[in-house]
Amino acid sequence: MAIITNAFDTYEATSDRESLSNVIYNISPMETPLVSMGGKRSVKNVQFDWQTESLPAATATGVLEGGEISREAGTATTRAANVCQINTRNATVTGSQQASDPAGKKSEMAHQMSVIGRALKRDVEKTICGEQGRNNGNATTVRATRGFESWITTNDSRGSGGADAANESSAPTDGTQRAFTETILKDVLSTCFTNGAYPSVMIVGAYNKQKVSTFAGRATATQAVALEGIPADHVQAAVSVYTSDFGDIKIVPSIFNRARSALLVDPEYVGTSYLRSFETQDLGNIGDAITKAIYVEFGLEMKNEAANGIVADLTTSD
Repeated sequence: MAIITNAFDTYEATSDRESLSNVIYNISPMETPLVSMGGKRSVKNVQFDWQTESLPAATATGVLEGGEISREAGTATTRAANVCQINTRNATVTGSQQASDPAGKKSEMAHQMSVIGRALKRDVEKTICGEQGRNNGNATTVRATRGFESWITTNDSRGSGGADAANESSAPTDGTQRAFTETILKDVLSTCFTNGAYPSVMIVGAYNKQKVSTFAGRATATQAVALEGIPADHVQAAVSVYTSDFGDIKIVPSIFNRARSALLVDPEYVGTSYLRSFETQDLGNIGDAITKAIYVEFGLEMKNEAANGIVADLTTSD
């Protein structure tokens, strides 16, 4: 089809106003489950400490009527500690850009601060979910808080060659990866129960979230009849809560823990401690630009590692 002769079109136009949406679309994941579900407290020192304890072993042995008490040793607590590490992000905006009127933003600097604030929260999540060991740091060495995976030694399942962290300064040794099965999960949950642990949340990566959805009881993804709140034309193929012999486990997908690890969490026994909680600082200007930074100084408080668990060394793809 030919165009009309001498019709003035958009290809020739030089004065058409731009059509720029006033909405900024951001799909970057923002869910930070471990930071959000765990407790939060302020601390007053770079190193922070807490105490744990265990009950004496159970006994079925009785005592004689009128017998003299055999004095037992007291139960001592165990002192645990971690350190706060510093993370920061910053933004610099020129004076000209700050004075301009950008679409979707009241202020360029305010928008950039919002972006780096959310990014910093993700950094905290990735750190406390991780495997790094504790490093107290010095004038030339960055402090590192001990991550979740480094703590867990009591309730764990690892692949061939995998090993617990040798000490508080070490990461666990990765083993041969294996497929996530219901049998592996049941074994760890049984170990948890035996040791007095009742984790209620399991944090997994995307691939192993789908693996959990194939466990027994969800092998057939159908919905034949309408249930309350679920129309009959909806197919149910996901597992959001796994009901085990030892209680319900909420399955939470995350991209910030290692995809090869499933973290079993009791929110009552894990938290984040802050020496400085998301503190904004104005940095000295250099030339015609404004720089602001956000700092956070934080550490993982593993209140009792035996209350939590891990299924490590899982495959992450077919």
